[in-house]
Order: sequence, then structure tokens, then C-alpha cells
Amino acid sequence: MQNIIGRESEIDFFHSVMESNKSEFVAVYGRRRVGKTFLIRSFFEDKFSFHITGLANAGTAQQLQNFTDCYKKLAGKTKFDKPANWKAAFQLLISLVERSRQKRKVIFIDELPWFDTTNAGFIPALEHFWNHWASARKDVVLIVCGSAASWMINKLINNKGGLHNRVTYRLKIVPFTLYECELFLKAKGSVLDRYQVTQLYMVLGGIPFYWEQVQRRLSAAQNIERICFSENGLLRTEFNNLFSSLFTNWDKHVSIVQVLAKKAAGLTRDEIVKGAKLPNAGSTTRILNELEESGFIKKYVPFGKKMRNSLYQLVDFYTLFYMRYLKDVQADNKNNWLNSIDTPKHRAWSGYAFEQVCLCHIEQLKKALGIGGVETYSSSWRSAAKDGGAQIDLVIDRKDMVINLCEMKFSINPFVIEKKYAMELRNKMGVFRKETGTRKALFLTMITTFGLQQNAHSTGLIQNDLRLDALFKRVDYGLLQ
Repeated sequence: MQNIIGRESEIDFFHSVMESNKSEFVAVYGRRRVGKTFLIRSFFEDKFSFHITGLANAGTAQQLQNFTDCYKKLAGKTKFDKPANWKAAFQLLISLVERSRQKRKVIFIDELPWFDTTNAGFIPALEHFWNHWASARKDVVLIVCGSAASWMINKLINNKGGLHNRVTYRLKIVPFTLYECELFLKAKGSVLDRYQVTQLYMVLGGIPFYWEQVQRRLSAAQNIERICFSENGLLRTEFNNLFSSLFTNWDKHVSIVQVLAKKAAGLTRDEIVKGAKLPNAGSTTRILNELEESGFIKKYVPFGKKMRNSLYQLVDFYTLFYMRYLKDVQADNKNNWLNSIDTPKHRAWSGYAFEQVCLCHIEQLKKALGIGGVETYSSSWRSAAKDGGAQIDLVIDRKDMVINLCEMKFSINPFVIEKKYAMELRNKMGVFRKETGTRKALFLTMITTFGLQQNAHSTGLIQNDLRLDALFKRVDYGLLQ
């Protein structure tokens, strides 16, 4: 097995699949560029009984020719007729795999959604292949992979036809954590400290393919300038490629993220419909689900609210950065990013982006707070009051009768709580207790880059003082199976 950065849980998962005493049907999905194919090919070291990758925007004839070409490489001198349809193609695949001497016969079909062209008959053929042959054996491992998460969920995992409940495991590959990104950079010989790594994460998120672009001899700011703003920078034009490859009629998906990018705390479905000028219909719900399954947005219920009050929030770091900075940038401008540092626009973005970093590392925060084993529910909260109200971006409601009210601040120095801000924090706690009616103890928790500078205003007010190191803790998330 090749050297793989992070992904310990995923590696353990594949080991268990290979040690199984029955055939397994594994569906792997996740955001484009998140490293699905690299992980699978690295773990199995390309030692597949059969491997094929779908062609983007290709018709059935081209896909079948693609299958023929892949089959020919493995068939050796065995003569065969070019398959006229997918049922014939899978029959050829059966004959090939039956000749294999491998103990576990691993079949890897990458970019599975691209094979499902109009009237191709691919899904019925796949159903027949699994139901009438592979599942009856004990030695087949069928791994299918796709970036179009909504297709993988709706047409495969939740299939209502012949593939209903046939997928034995599903594995969602999620972006790297800060811990994994730090390991990735160290493997490249980088000496960037955690403040600089966090700056990069606020732009790149945990997408390994983007981190490949980071040069170890440049600072975080220099790397962001080169990757995002230079004429040949990968992320300068990534946005359109990303959305067009994942969604049909992707302009509607873009209209939703444009609206969400303007509201850090998130919007209700009705607010999105109005802002994006979309119909209040099932088609809009489908688009929201597709964006959520693909990892661009998340849906959550604010503290003390019901499901009908759910909010949608933009959580993909690159998409947020694109909307705030790259969408309207001029090609001939130089040093766009370097010149924007410490401007009001930069401070507003960095504050929100750092909040998002904290929100996608809640398990790390719980571990740092010493409550990793305590049952919790995390959400945000907004006061119902129009005047004198308050907002808390992270509420950790604990089973042990404590609620952590978390404040997140991104700064280059230890954070100082001044008298005005201390009064604001006390007001938040008071309004929260009054409106929610909670009897639990309230622990005010500060999450900052370099910790708090202790003074008379912080003493007795802040129960927990967490800094960047808390976000870099290793946590085993487990797997979706």
C-alpha cells in the first residue's frame, strides 16, 4: 500500500472489506477533488481485477468503447466480440473476473454517474450483474465511485428498483481536517506554522488537490496570491469547472450559493427562494439537497427551534472565498490578495471563515474541552428580539447539564476583551438564558488564534480559553456504513 496521508479510518474500513467472507458492494462518494480515486488506487496499489473510469459528457457508444479498451488490456489473447450494450459488457466482465486468480476480486468503477447516459440501460445491467452473479459469490468486491453525490445517493444508495438495499457499505470521503492538512504539508517539507496553515484552510478548505498547489518556500499569503489570483492559478477558474461537472442546470445551484455567501448565519428556505428568485417547489428542494450532499451547504436547526425553522449555510471554503474575492477580480490586477490584507473587507471575511473552520472541527473542540465522550448537540442561536437581541454562532448543548456558548475570534495577537465587549458577552448570556429558559450552566468559551490576554474583563467571565492548537487535534470520526 502506498503512503497515504491521514485517512486512517478509511484505510481500516478497506482492510475490513478485504477480510470479509462475502461479496461486498461499496459506494464511495464525496466532493470533487477530495481524493476519492487517489485513496482507492493507493490502497489497492492499482491491483484490480478490472478498473474503468467513466468519460465526462460522452454518449453510450463512447462509454462502451471505453469499456472495450479497458477490457482488451486485461483479456490478453482471449478473443471477444465488442459489446453492443451494457448487458453484454457485464457478461464479458463476468468471464474476465472468473478467470482471475486473485483471492478477492476487486472491481473498481470510477465516476459511475457518467455511465448513466440517456437510454443506455447501464443501471439495469449493473443490477443484473450484482444480483444474479456477484452477490452469489463470496470473493467479489465491487467498488463504485462518483463525485455527483446526489446521483450516488438517489440513484444508487437509495435505489427503489433492482439495486434496493444492495449496496453493502457506503463511504463518504470528507475533506481533510487541519490535522491532516498539517501532516500533508510536513510530508512536502513545509515549515509553515499553524496560524499560516489555518489561513490556507480558510481559503482551500480540506481539499487535498488544492493543497498540492501549496509551495513550501512561500508564505500562506504568497501561496493564496499565486493559487487564486495569478493568471495561471488553479483556483482562479476552478469555480465554473467545479459546478458544471457536478450539476445539470448548475446556474440555479450558483444562484443559491451567491445568496448564502451574503449571510454568514444562514438563511431559511423561504429566504433562499426569494433571494435566488427560484420557484417555491420540489425542484428547489432537490437543488438544496444536491448542494448539501455534495458538501457545499449544510442544513441545521437553530438552538431551541423546530425543523421547520431550519437554516441553510454555505460551508465550502473555496466557494465562499470565490464569491467574496475571485468572482469579479480583474485579470490584470497584481497582488490582489497581498494588498487586501488588514482591510475591512479582509477582516470581515477572515472572521467568518475562521468561524467556519471552528464549526467543521467541533469534535476537536469537544476533545479540547474534555467532553469528547459526552453526548452533545451543536447548533447556532439567534435572539427573537428585534431590539437588544443577540446571536451566538456555536452552541454546544451537553448531556451533563452544561451549555458552552462559543465566541470565535481570528487575530494576529492574543485577543483582548475590553469593557464594551465584556458587556456585550454578558448581555448575550442573559438574553440566551431568558429566551431559551434553560436551567443548564452556561460556560462562555473563547476560541481564538493565540488565546486570551488575561485582564480584569476576562477574569470570571470566560470559563474556557481555547486556541489554534485545539483545532489541530487528531479525532477518529468513524465511517458512514
